[in-house]
Amino acid sequence: MEHLYEFLGFLARAATVVVAILVIMSSMAALAMKRQQQGTGHIEIRKLNEHFQDLKYGLQEALIPASLVRKTRKQEEKTRRAADKAAAKSLRSAPEAPRRSRVFVLDFNGDIQASAVKELREEITAVLTTATPEDEVMVRLESPGGLVHGYGLAASQLARVRDQGVPLTVCVDKVAASGGYLMAAVANRIVSAPFAVLGSIGVVAQIPNVHRLLKRHDVDVEVLTAGKYKRTLTVFGENTAEAREKFVEELEEVHKLFQSFVGVYRPRLALDTVATGEAWHGQRALELGLVDELGTSDALLVARSENADLFEVRWVEHRRPIDRLLEQIESRAVAVVQRVLTGFGQGRGSA
Repeated sequence: MEHLYEFLGFLARAATVVVAILVIMSSMAALAMKRQQQGTGHIEIRKLNEHFQDLKYGLQEALIPASLVRKTRKQEEKTRRAADKAAAKSLRSAPEAPRRSRVFVLDFNGDIQASAVKELREEITAVLTTATPEDEVMVRLESPGGLVHGYGLAASQLARVRDQGVPLTVCVDKVAASGGYLMAAVANRIVSAPFAVLGSIGVVAQIPNVHRLLKRHDVDVEVLTAGKYKRTLTVFGENTAEAREKFVEELEEVHKLFQSFVGVYRPRLALDTVATGEAWHGQRALELGLVDELGTSDALLVARSENADLFEVRWVEHRRPIDRLLEQIESRAVAVVQRVLTGFGQGRGSA
């Protein structure tokens, strides 16, 4: 047993050293990122209607004679140019004539920090300079959730779309759980694939504690605070029942805020039933009211391309190779440190 304790003590010391190194690396990466000037990026726009047309012609060329494909494409392009010309003429003669609606397509692939919010806020700002209530914003959302403050900000960015009166659709092909569902709930319409995972309206925080192990090796850890609840549960210090009770109280408070936020945008949702931290697949989520319809983002976009212009909008950062490397180090270091210290929650937990 003595050798076992020595081994565990070694592991605890090694873990402390690794965490310290990762924190230093993360700080270096953060400082490097701060040195970058603001606004060092640009918006990229891709018209998805043309992408779908290219897919169509590509398959046709493999199945039917090339001469017939060229003839068909030429005729379709001639028809399209004539329609565009007629529409332009109509606008010149009657400025108030209705135009073809537009769908602005954004992607959000969420990690534990919701770091994609950096691009999302730029994309939404760009779209809202042009979008009107006759248009639509569609977000292809994939996220298992993460830190409360990160996903809270991401959800607030989507709320800007609704506040401006522009219809917002969120498509979930794989997962929108916890913080991911916090974002999805803002939408006027949620479309989910049949086996996508949704829900998990809850908050979790996991904190390891090595106090007893350190105590056996005569290692004392001083936790000094100003303010009774500045620190509740700790990794190295001794945790008390009072601190544990306060920590749970804070988690419950965040859970209430989570439910309240979802309730604002989906008032018909039975929160007592779905806000248990459970997650459901698309079909069951539809029955519970977590989503509005079943389908995939691909099917929805192809259908909308028949009567609307689809524009994929992406914010692209201008980064030097060293900047990209430092950002990857920061992201991975923060994720590792967070898992070591608190599982998947830190401070006031994660959604």
